[in-house]
Amino acid sequence: MAVIISYNVNGVRAALKKGFIEWINACKPDILCLQETKALKEQVDTDQFEEAGYHHYWHSAEKKGYSGVAILCKEEPDHVEYGCKIGDNDREGRVLRVDFGDTSIISVYMPSGSSGDLRQAFKMEWLADFEAYIKELRRERPKLIISGDYNICHKPIDIHNPISNKNSSGFLPEERDWIDGFMKTGMVDSFRHFNQDPHHYSWWTYRQQARERNLGWRIDYNLVSQPLAGSMKAARILSEAKHSDHCPVYLEIDY
Repeated sequence: MAVIISYNVNGVRAALKKGFIEWINACKPDILCLQETKALKEQVDTDQFEEAGYHHYWHSAEKKGYSGVAILCKEEPDHVEYGCKIGDNDREGRVLRVDFGDTSIISVYMPSGSSGDLRQAFKMEWLADFEAYIKELRRERPKLIISGDYNICHKPIDIHNPISNKNSSGFLPEERDWIDGFMKTGMVDSFRHFNQDPHHYSWWTYRQQARERNLGWRIDYNLVSQPLAGSMKAARILSEAKHSDHCPVYLEIDY
């Protein structure tokens, strides 16, 4: 049995100042997928992770203080793959994969389109490229867990006000169509597999006391490919963790 947690930390150095390592030591996940690390490995006091018993792997953006993903593992993986080898996508440090036997776990930080039309167009192109990459990868490695910040709410239940946000990046029809189609290729939304209740979110704006009022968006997922779906034991959103504007999402699986 393994516990996999995905967490957009919105800057790993900032999170460490807010008790992040103490939280890791309390939770003790087997695998911790991080997004938006905003740091090069050399800029982080990684001794703390090693002292907690983790191997750690980093894929940072070329632009300093931007994007970036990492994976912490209790066990050393058989293989680590940095990036997805598609065009210029890897410059932003958004995809990192670790393999354990015939199972692969990916930490992914999908682009946001909220800054304007150019980034929204980049986001849609990136999503198409990523889906093509995963389609090819699944031919070789069908047992796949894709954990991370997708920057998309799937359904109206996943956002606090679907009507007023219908034209907001992250809830646009074309984005929702993409994630719906991606799931229909055989990727199971682990949280919704266990929980169909409303008002469960993983991100809140810092404005207007949104977190205190639970005015959030569910944009962080652990998606599990069909060959592994029967091995899922539990999935939760750990909203009590407050090192970021996101909170961690939890998956317990026997792989």
